[in-house]
Amino acid sequence: MINRDIRLGKGLGKIKFGLTMDEVKELLGEPEEIEESDEEDEFEHEAWNYWEDGYSLYFDKEDDYRLSCIETANREVQLWGERIFEMSQKQVKQLFADNDITDPEEEEMEAGETRISYEKKMIDLYFDDDQLIAVNFGVFINDNLEVEWPEK
Repeated sequence: MINRDIRLGKGLGKIKFGLTMDEVKELLGEPEEIEESDEEDEFEHEAWNYWEDGYSLYFDKEDDYRLSCIETANREVQLWGERIFEMSQKQVKQLFADNDITDPEEEEMEAGETRISYEKKMIDLYFDDDQLIAVNFGVFINDNLEVEWPEK
């Protein structure tokens, strides 16, 4: 997979939100690991882990198991042409501000890392000592809590 551009609300490179499990398999092959959600999880889902590439893809039962969320620790991932894993928290916030996305929510997590969330844009960025360690982003949801699938 060459294109590693995060496209907010749409996906990562060729991996688009809304794809079926079969379509994802065609693009990426078999996942190295498939995790089923626990009973205490709010949403029933499957997570497909591609550890070597640094991606976890989430398929929610509620969405007919279409791809709705991606988590990545791949250091080559880009957002707006910038390699965000090489940036500090301050630089990442500035990048969002430069793209007219402001008002992040910040939260100190139990494990000590910091989560910076841009809720309207459905993206969470996790930092450990000012080092970006993971990005989790999903399909957009409108004010009526309806999923806004990108066009195929």
